[in-house]
Amino acid sequence: MTETKTSAALTGYAYIAAFVKTLDASPGVYRMLDGESRVLYVGKARNLKARVTSYSRRGQHSGRIARMIRETQAMMVLTTRTETEALLLEQNLIKQLKPRYNVLLRDDKSFPNILVTTGHDWPQIKKHRGAKTEKGDYYGPFAGAGAVNRTLNQLQRVFLLRNCSDQDFETRTRPCLQYQIKRCSGPCCDLVSKEDYRASVRNAQAFLSGRTKGIQETLAAEMARASEAMEFERAAAMRDRIKALTQVQTTQGINPKHVEEADIIGLHIDGGQACVQVFFIRANQNWGNHDYYPRISGDEDPTEVMEAFVGQFYADREPPKMLILSHGLDDTELMAQALGEKLGRKVEIMVPQRGEKAELVQGALRNARESLARKMSETATQGRLLKGVAEAFDLEKTPRRIEVYDNSHIQGSFAVGAMVVVGPEGFEKNQYRKFNIRGEDLVPGDDFGMMKEVLTRRFQRLLKEDPERKGGTWPDLLLIDGGAGQVSAVREIMENLGVGDVPMVGVAKGIDRDAGKEEFHRTGKSVMALRHNDPVLYFIQRMRDEVHRFAIGTHRAKRAKAIGATPLDDVPGVGATRKRALLAHFGSAKAVARANVGDLQAVGGISQTMAQTIYDYFHENG
Repeated sequence: MTETKTSAALTGYAYIAAFVKTLDASPGVYRMLDGESRVLYVGKARNLKARVTSYSRRGQHSGRIARMIRETQAMMVLTTRTETEALLLEQNLIKQLKPRYNVLLRDDKSFPNILVTTGHDWPQIKKHRGAKTEKGDYYGPFAGAGAVNRTLNQLQRVFLLRNCSDQDFETRTRPCLQYQIKRCSGPCCDLVSKEDYRASVRNAQAFLSGRTKGIQETLAAEMARASEAMEFERAAAMRDRIKALTQVQTTQGINPKHVEEADIIGLHIDGGQACVQVFFIRANQNWGNHDYYPRISGDEDPTEVMEAFVGQFYADREPPKMLILSHGLDDTELMAQALGEKLGRKVEIMVPQRGEKAELVQGALRNARESLARKMSETATQGRLLKGVAEAFDLEKTPRRIEVYDNSHIQGSFAVGAMVVVGPEGFEKNQYRKFNIRGEDLVPGDDFGMMKEVLTRRFQRLLKEDPERKGGTWPDLLLIDGGAGQVSAVREIMENLGVGDVPMVGVAKGIDRDAGKEEFHRTGKSVMALRHNDPVLYFIQRMRDEVHRFAIGTHRAKRAKAIGATPLDDVPGVGATRKRALLAHFGSAKAVARANVGDLQAVGGISQTMAQTIYDYFHENG
């Protein structure tokens, strides 16, 4: 890696012209830095010398690139063996460093899949998100939880597969509600043979893989045989499954006929903003769509935005066999090669001009255009609300980041703090934060003490990571759930941390604790209220309700996790699989603790050494 430090004598065009002399024709990645060593831009090049030289020529760049060049005071270069390596490294650095002048993909969520487990005699079907570490067959990605849940609902109605956990399955003594409403065949209670259940699993896997042709005929034949045998209840069940399958196939009329596996990507740019719509086609089925709003400066051309999106979107996702785009890339062959190396097979990238694929792209473009129009309308409304907040509370400027805080606990137990962030684009959920209250000296139910811990941790981190307040992570306003006492306590905390200049407002429920009668408390100012029909009041109520929802949800999750904990969690060498096996065999952790070594060893997966470890743990610890 070649690195050149900031030079006080040269900046901008002159600096780049001097820096070029240190480069050769190798492929690689370059970074442009400002006077404070903050990364302005990350780019890749087949020939570093030629690419960087282009930045030294005046009058050939857009306004955005010209501004970037003027701010450049240092550069860093990393050479690679191939241009493909440079492309992959460039996208990883962009995602990591988030340079100001790059096109940035801001939504970095993972997508859910459907998992059919294969490590059990009676396979389970369920939603899965995250690393694919569990043994089984994965189908996806789906655009969101709603698309997965709808598909799972349909699959259960047609194929009657279980969705319960292995632990629940092993311990059930009678069928659950899913069996009663005809969403499961009751394998936990031997109400279906293993052969019939496995046939249903194979049919479900065939359906998810797009091989649906013979499934309906098979079900119809079974219904006819049951009817001839005068097994009318079984025939009626088959009829219901056929109706469910027919409904599924009817509602999937938008599925493409000749596209088996592809992502359809449509880009629309308007008013200095961009929207990208991605449709996920798997097994000739449309598994939903998702919209993205990359950060752009406004003078990028569609090719640059599309290339940046594709590179960043698939930096940590598995690409499909085909990408069908609305706009071309600067180097389609290079991108296809990079994605193909990642996938381990050929990836085709195309911009269709006619036929079914072109119609799919037109659908994606139409959705992108409509989504961006809605987004721009919502952003304009949000801007007016933020301006209204500034006027209502006499702020010096319109806030671009409001942080709302709340605590949740039950008499001090399972205490958590929550932070919700609101900005020009609404609720910024990727900025939400939850805090597990750690203070051991806190009195149960001490809300002031909990808020002190949350704010101390929050602002100590901000002071460490962004002391100059230039990273966009400092709040312009704090909203605290509470009245004068809470505001006074928070002000003292903030002043002790040296950040007492951050504006804050306490939101109290007011007279009769009714919505619409909220009172607002500020340090050194009298209590105020807003008109009942003021849009700013409704906006603040939404923010308060959202932080309540987030805090309570976090608290419930923490409480549920603690309720599900057992002493087996602390036994060395006992993981999730052994824990399930022990509980299934003995029924409870207390029974495991009373068992002798021989009984423990009788459990599948528990060796003599492991049995002795478990026995020693419970008996040495009383």
